[in-house]
Amino acid sequence: MQAYRTQVKKLTGTDFHEVRKKAFGQYLQIKKRTKRKTYIRSAYFKKDKIFLDLFWSHLFEKKHFADLMRRMKFYPCAIELIQKSNFEPISKENPNKSSEILHRFGGITPDREMFFVQIKEDKKSNKKWLISVFPIDK
Repeated sequence: MQAYRTQVKKLTGTDFHEVRKKAFGQYLQIKKRTKRKTYIRSAYFKKDKIFLDLFWSHLFEKKHFADLMRRMKFYPCAIELIQKSNFEPISKENPNKSSEILHRFGGITPDREMFFVQIKEDKKSNKKWLISVFPIDK
């Protein structure tokens, strides 16, 4: 699998509220540009919409602030990867729900940290949602 090298650096900060404010601020900027559901357009999926709302609800199901912060730091990198990457993802059917396909894209930050972006696609409606962003632990 090829990994897309982002131009955007991951968010900095050691305090959960500081990182959340930066990441959610970027989400709000995107939300201002869209009328109903917040979305960005994907280069790989031929400019299809990738909805972002599910990411935030999925993110806050996590119990540990350290894990939340670790994932939120990669949010700007994930947005750039979705918008600009044409690399083939690893795609497989969701083992829990056969009507969904999970796509996993690889990315590398300018600081050479590897991360993954996971997108869920509904087979019937062809809608796609950003589910998760997570770094590879060393």
